[in-house]
Amino acid sequence: MPVPGAPVVLFLPARDEVATVADVLARAPRTVTVAGRDHPVRTLVVDDGSVDGTGDAARACGADVVRTPGLGLGAAVGIGLAWGASQGAAAVAFCDADLEYDPAELETLVAPVLTGAADYVVGSRFLGGARRMKPHRELGNRFLTALTSASTAGRRGVPLTDGQSGYRALSGEAAAATVVAHDYNYAQVLTLDLLGRGFRYVEVPITYAHRQVGRSFVRLPTYMRRVLPTMWRVRRAWPAPTARPAPASVVATRRI
Repeated sequence: MPVPGAPVVLFLPARDEVATVADVLARAPRTVTVAGRDHPVRTLVVDDGSVDGTGDAARACGADVVRTPGLGLGAAVGIGLAWGASQGAAAVAFCDADLEYDPAELETLVAPVLTGAADYVVGSRFLGGARRMKPHRELGNRFLTALTSASTAGRRGVPLTDGQSGYRALSGEAAAATVVAHDYNYAQVLTLDLLGRGFRYVEVPITYAHRQVGRSFVRLPTYMRRVLPTMWRVRRAWPAPTARPAPASVVATRRI
């Protein structure tokens, strides 16, 4: 169980998100309360090479800021996880800075970690009912989710419903142990890395809104070309099984 009163860190990997980063930070709760324990929330923005003042806007909102020279989303996530673990966090969560995800739902996301039920939680946009999503993005997401699920089949198979979600939480131990194996992105390789290390995975339902400002950098052909080889490498690096693990489960704490 996490140390009582240990902080929950919420970080935003961001590049040129000055139009939305302040709104996202404003929605983050100051405290989350789970199982009768209060945990203060600390916010961090990993400003990955922004040229529009994203970091300055984040500081004005009271967030900590780590500036990086455009290393890529995967690298930014790895830096945020390491920073959160270094703060002695009870849980380290992250979401995009473009208002697609709601930081007000942070308590729901981190609850399985803070109760000791899970080490790694993914907020699913599809758990408990389909969410509206642009057709090409939904098609790509479902394909990559199926591919990741197939990669976990066997001794560490888990019931994945949203392999591309940008709203996730890890225990402090899992955050400290994580190695994000690809700078370009993190989604599939993070899941495969943590499952390979034996961390417990669950999903919780979250809400989702279409991005209204800017556009995603992800293009499916490029994504497949750059990420699939790393997925294969991470999966092949799983250690040989030593014991039959307890089955993983999807946790639906409530429908949002």
